[in-house]
Amino acid sequence: MSEIEEDFAALFEASTKSKRFRNGQTIEGTIVAIGAEVAFVNVGGKGEATIELNELKDDEGDIEVAVGDRIQATVVSNVGELKLSRKMALGAASAGQLEEAFRAGLPVEGKVGAAVKGGVEVTIARQRAFCPISQLDTIRTEDASVHEGRVYAFRIIEYRDGGQKFVVSRRAVLEQDQAARAVELRKSIAVGDVRTGRVVSVRDFGAFVDLGAGVQGLLHVSEMAWARVSDTASVVTPGEKITIKVLRIDDATQQIALGLKQLSADPWSMVASNYEVGQVLTGRVTRVADFGAFVELEPGVEGLAHMSMFAPMRGSGGWAKSITTGATVSVEILGIDLDKKRIGVAMVEEGSAKIGAGGVAPAGVSAAASRTGIVQGARLTGKVERHESFGVFVFLAPGRTGLMPFSETGLDKGADVKKALPVGADVEVIVLEADALGRRIRVSHKAVGAAEEAAEMREYTERVEVAQTESFGSLADKLRGALTTRK
Repeated sequence: MSEIEEDFAALFEASTKSKRFRNGQTIEGTIVAIGAEVAFVNVGGKGEATIELNELKDDEGDIEVAVGDRIQATVVSNVGELKLSRKMALGAASAGQLEEAFRAGLPVEGKVGAAVKGGVEVTIARQRAFCPISQLDTIRTEDASVHEGRVYAFRIIEYRDGGQKFVVSRRAVLEQDQAARAVELRKSIAVGDVRTGRVVSVRDFGAFVDLGAGVQGLLHVSEMAWARVSDTASVVTPGEKITIKVLRIDDATQQIALGLKQLSADPWSMVASNYEVGQVLTGRVTRVADFGAFVELEPGVEGLAHMSMFAPMRGSGGWAKSITTGATVSVEILGIDLDKKRIGVAMVEEGSAKIGAGGVAPAGVSAAASRTGIVQGARLTGKVERHESFGVFVFLAPGRTGLMPFSETGLDKGADVKKALPVGADVEVIVLEADALGRRIRVSHKAVGAAEEAAEMREYTERVEVAQTESFGSLADKLRGALTTRK
């Protein structure tokens, strides 16, 4: 067979195969090659079709398919070479092809015309279609006239009576493209990534951030800043572009957790060098809970003053009445746990500081004991904290509670201790015993009475001694005067 005959045979075979498909028919094929202007699609056997490259590009002009991908398209010509279209170029589709596109869900190109009630007119293949305003874009368009004269891809959502009922949607095409991009974007997102996103909405619990293609992540309020955030709207606003870090990705739910504070240094990294137990400093009360009050020492670093650190008051939760959120207070650091990021504090009187030369407590006595005066023999006024079967606990200072055994209450045997010394009542005591750390403290109210009796006895004795001295002096003066007269 000559070369001319072979070429004729090949053309004849291709022509025969192309006749297997009718215009308007929707078929599937595999892309086998991509040229400068068209892509070649294998539609079965040795048959190949072509599709213009422009129909395989996204809005940015990038080719969105690759060799090996399967695509669905509509036959627009079966004369000689089989030609396909995914968008049915403007004016090239017949009524039958439009109906095929409707059944297959393929996009068609149309030109937006005048705005009408509830939407716009769209010209597709010399036919008039209607696009509701809600289907013109993914974001609701208030003024439809801005789209007039533009050519878009639409999906036919209703087609009846040869086009008498012809309704299209551009939004459906946009959402499909967005969904495809979202799948690819999700594949590229990894934990630890630092990305730029747009704040979509702000709620009390955090903000939703669009990372692109409609993929959203949640920036929880706890991840916005190292300091406690009470108002999320003060940190981010809708529409704002922010840089965030991907913290977690839940493969099951496709939820993405984002962080903002992770892009700045953690203030806790400097706690070990900036704070120490016994240090007295000023802070701000950020929150009062059932178990205590949180005090901000610096943005991102808070201490907890446990309820046991407050003087007892009558009634449930009475201690909380002595403190208000936002108040500036002086606190002493009682303990630091770097691993759990916890600092225990106790509130002290404003201006309190360590006592001793150079701000150091005397040898064998803790700074807290020096500052509060809780040393053996000290006479203090405390508040009744609680009653136990073996005695009464007396609150002396934040974090310092003394035990007063029943034998040291000064009450008669069988007396009603709870009535005589109710919770929250002031009681004067003398410290009988106090260890260097101020953790073991024993006090006595009876000793106060004994001390007062001893003081009264000393005062009486001193008065008598003075009186006797004065009386003896007067008698001597009289005797001296009498002797002088006789001379």
